Amino acid sequence: MQSRADKILYLLKHRGEMTAQELAEALQITAMGARQHLLQLAGDELVSHSFQPAQVGRPKQYWHLTESAQRRFADMHGQLSVHLLESVRAEFGEVGLQQVIARREATMRQDYLAKMNGLADLTDKLDCLCQIRNREGYMASWYEESGVGYWFIENHCPICAAATCCDGFCQSELALFQICIGDEHHVQRREHILDGARRCAYLITRRN
Repeated sequence: MQSRADKILYLLKHRGEMTAQELAEALQITAMGARQHLLQLAGDELVSHSFQPAQVGRPKQYWHLTESAQRRFADMHGQLSVHLLESVRAEFGEVGLQQVIARREATMRQDYLAKMNGLADLTDKLDCLCQIRNREGYMASWYEESGVGYWFIENHCPICAAATCCDGFCQSELALFQICIGDEHHVQRREHILDGARRCAYLITRRN
């Protein structure tokens, strides 16, 4: 069972910056209780805060994860994967590395499409894609923004070390999402963890 502190870290990872009151409501505890947990986490250098202007009254205090806390979330492959990729690149060159990435994409494409077989509605596809990615540790969700399109969000990257070593993984996954969603819609990455964003965010719009 997750401790309350772990739940706070998860919420901040999944939702981004939150106030103590917002965390209290999500955890169904008092605001004072949430603040006590936050102060303990701050003492462990796992959370920090900033003040942002409010529409009325004093600035609000928002809490966010520190770099130390970000590292607590699992990287599926970590440094072992980085060493393996560097070995492949050294032994077989960039072409060999791209072949490895292409093989991974082909395997994932076959698996994803099999799970999404028979789905025609975009929202059903997004539901299924979220389920797949959540099982793989991406903390995925989606929502519709009226007049803009659909957003597919991944709040965590369990292959971040590997993706940092070779951006081909990110390009490959974008191509995979496009195939899964289908040609009637266009998939664009608008936020990218490797560019310093808190999450990866993909905008899905209908083609004209």
